[in-house]
Amino acid sequence: MAKHIFVIGGVLSSLGKGIASSSIGLLMKKMGYNVVMQKFDPYLNVDPGTMSPFQHGEVFVTDDGAETDLDLGHYERFIGRPLSRNSNSTSGQIYDQVLRKERRGDYLGKTVQVIPHVTNEIKSLIRKIGEGQDIVITEIGGTVGDIESLPFLEAIRQFRLEVGMENSLFIFLTYVPFIKAAGELKTKPTQHATTKLREIGIQPDLLLCRSEKPFNDEIKSKIALFTNVQKSRVINAIDVSTIYEVPKIYIQANVHEKICEHFHLPQNEIDFSDWDVIINNIKNPEKDVTIAVCGKYVEHQDAYKSVGAALIHAAAANKLKLNVKWVDSEKTFTASEVKKQLEDVDGILVPGGFGVRGIDGKIAIAKYARENNIPFFGICLGMQIAVIEFARNVCNLEDAYSSEFNEKCQDPVIDLMHEQKYIDMMGGTMRLGAYPCHLKKDSLSYKIYGSAEISERHRHRYEFNNEYRDIVTEKGMLISGTSPDDLLVEVVEIPDHPFFIGVQYHPEFKSRPDKPQPIFKAFVKKAAELKK
Repeated sequence: MAKHIFVIGGVLSSLGKGIASSSIGLLMKKMGYNVVMQKFDPYLNVDPGTMSPFQHGEVFVTDDGAETDLDLGHYERFIGRPLSRNSNSTSGQIYDQVLRKERRGDYLGKTVQVIPHVTNEIKSLIRKIGEGQDIVITEIGGTVGDIESLPFLEAIRQFRLEVGMENSLFIFLTYVPFIKAAGELKTKPTQHATTKLREIGIQPDLLLCRSEKPFNDEIKSKIALFTNVQKSRVINAIDVSTIYEVPKIYIQANVHEKICEHFHLPQNEIDFSDWDVIINNIKNPEKDVTIAVCGKYVEHQDAYKSVGAALIHAAAANKLKLNVKWVDSEKTFTASEVKKQLEDVDGILVPGGFGVRGIDGKIAIAKYARENNIPFFGICLGMQIAVIEFARNVCNLEDAYSSEFNEKCQDPVIDLMHEQKYIDMMGGTMRLGAYPCHLKKDSLSYKIYGSAEISERHRHRYEFNNEYRDIVTEKGMLISGTSPDDLLVEVVEIPDHPFFIGVQYHPEFKSRPDKPQPIFKAFVKKAAELKK
């Protein structure tokens, strides 16, 4: 049967459980084990698809069209395999399933309760994803002490009783703060968080203690004594300059060996040379490049987590130091303000988004990039913005717009997809997941991908309005990518521009540290070549 690793967080949120889980997954994969990952999110939303990016951050989309937590992006980038909707479950989904079973009469008249009915549902999801796998890594969202996460913690406590200690491992991520005034690292938060976890009935097997500064043997001994964890399994997970160094810190602390010892698994040698190259390129670049990321969620950069990661991968592959300039499109729309914000950047990226806020700024930004020959990359809404700007200022369609923002606009160059027009529900009803795309062989996109047939992930309701294809192509815009049936426009380019490309899909979701997404890699390279 599969070996199960459960990653739990304590003390405070945003400690990096997703990165910790992903790093462990990478190490186990590099030892030759078949690894799958999942996350349980305690909120009652069915999925994050309808949540504000300010609340939740990015919505990560899987090949099979699931709208999931951004941590699944970390999982895929680190373990290098696509995940599915089975890898993310919320309290909303689980309670919905329990209530559906109750309505069908599956519980034979019993009183439906959190224990055993909700916890049994959680355990069934853990078992389901473990079929045919060597290692299952399950991250429990939230922080120990939260009311919302209690059913998940109770479920994994029960799960250990059922599968045995030799088939389950509890890893607890905590925080050891450095108090500047006292000049000391303090272990009390870790002690208290572990006590809280033990009150629930879970004794951690291994502690990952985040800290700004390295701690000595005395600190480690103190933590071990008061948490009832073996001293050798108290790991100083010290802060690093890039998240891609975290697995190396774990290797140095022999985390992989401790996991194998616990599970009685062979400790195969790890070849980390490919990631060493990535880390070296990030930390020792040859030149630098400045990319402007222009959107309305820039104050909450988690909203663009995969875009940021894909840029890092692309810069590392080109041995470049990446400088990201976050430009708020809600504040930047007059010509003088756009110039002031963008005159020092080497490339401009407009990512996806929804709603009319910040649209005028994005249109002005796309115009600035087109007229000043600055490499431009538009993703999803960013591609639609490029089309609107081109239609207005090159095709002289002054009222060109998207029907998303104005249903009565005279020239809706972007319009609601036909199959979306009769949908009432908001959640999970967009065009979601991986779809094929055909590229024209004389295009920049074909040159970048090196193939006429590609597959990328989507998340949108609106599309290029085919009634305007001839108008924009006559004025110099190339429709270089379409769906196989030629009904949906997927990629647009301006051939007489140094680098101007817009894509309807989200290429950032498939970028990996060791396999940068092709358009991101080409975009960053061209931006560096044309650097002012």
